[in-house]
Amino acid sequence: MQRELHMMFARPLYLFASVGVMLLSTFFFLTLMRGGTAENMPVAVVDLDQTTISRRLIHEMQATPSVDIRLVTNAYPEARLAMQQGHIYGIFVIPEGFYDDLVSLKRPQLDFYVTNAYTVGGNTAYKQMLTMVNLTSGAFQREVLRKKGFTDDVIMHRIQPLTIEGHMVANPWGNYSVYLVSTILPGILGLICLMLTIFAIGYELKMQTSHAWLRAAGSNYTVAMIGKLIPYTVIYLILGLGCHAILYRFAGFPVYGNHARLLFGMVLFIFAMEALGITLIGLLPTLRDALSIGALYSMLGFSLSGFTYPQMSMLPPVRALTYMEPLRHYYLIYVNEALMAGPVVNTIRPMLALTAFLLVSLLVAPRLCNALINQNYPLK
Repeated sequence: MQRELHMMFARPLYLFASVGVMLLSTFFFLTLMRGGTAENMPVAVVDLDQTTISRRLIHEMQATPSVDIRLVTNAYPEARLAMQQGHIYGIFVIPEGFYDDLVSLKRPQLDFYVTNAYTVGGNTAYKQMLTMVNLTSGAFQREVLRKKGFTDDVIMHRIQPLTIEGHMVANPWGNYSVYLVSTILPGILGLICLMLTIFAIGYELKMQTSHAWLRAAGSNYTVAMIGKLIPYTVIYLILGLGCHAILYRFAGFPVYGNHARLLFGMVLFIFAMEALGITLIGLLPTLRDALSIGALYSMLGFSLSGFTYPQMSMLPPVRALTYMEPLRHYYLIYVNEALMAGPVVNTIRPMLALTAFLLVSLLVAPRLCNALINQNYPLK
């Protein structure tokens, strides 16, 4: 441990790649959507009608918090160029003769275009423009029926015969940060654990200092591995505890289940990622190869965990791969404890899966120990 602490503080990379990256990531993601949803998505309006009703529609759209009208023009090519250059996410087109068609009950057509090259921006802009179209249609129907002498109560029954009551389970605010950041930040912490574990062990192989490492541990592989990982594990556990406190204490993210089980799931997740790092460097006792595979493995974990795309909708072969990702099992713990407050058995199963990663790392111990002794690192 003393030897590893000396190496850790002698190379600022270790602390920056762990503490620095985690702090920057936490600050970035918690301030990314401070209101809980993406706001002020830039859009353009092509007003081919140039009437009072079209200008009123533009004014009401600008008043919505999720849309920021950056360009109002009467030339569609100008708006299309702005979208192609990435300045806007959507184009709202008010056709010529819009007002005349409204008053003559000819059902005018409103067109809007969005770019899905930016998923969040395009979807948010689409949702807001669609909402404005529906509100405009309802407002016009209300005015027509009022002039025909109908009461407001009858009008509302005609415009909206069915009333929809939506109840969002566990997140009534519709806060995207609750769904995204609660898994992204642990995922980044897991990435740090995996990469630094691979680097700390693989660096000994690369620099051919593994003999000195083993001598410091009395030629005992188990003592050497535990002594090397304890300093890093302490840092990871402090970061995990800090992440838990920031999300569920200071940021106010909901936890409807048990805090202790959720925190214990974080601890098991950290251990599982370290064990995965040992497994990869044991299977590929070459620093560059193990780091490349580890980076790919970790980044796929964000997709395979299921928090952005549901696991049940994945193809069967891909669905099978999700069980090989520790982040998937931590996500199941988070959902059950933080959002659903489900039965404890739903938490125990992913906890056992995380424990299995620790057992897998023991299988590669003979191969890794042999690599440390023989220093079979390729020099070219």
